[in-house]
Amino acid sequence: MKRLIGFIAFWIAVGMLLMLFLAHHYLTALFIIALLLLIGYNCYL
Repeated sequence: MKRLIGFIAFWIAVGMLLMLFLAHHYLTALFIIALLLLIGYNCYL
């Protein structure tokens, strides 16, 4: 289950990265992306 949560968090972060190019709130988006990538990395490994 932990690996599944990590995998999902990683792909949500990838989607947020795509959203970053379309959004105007860069700082908030970057913070959320970094947080989700960190969670995804820690949970998946």
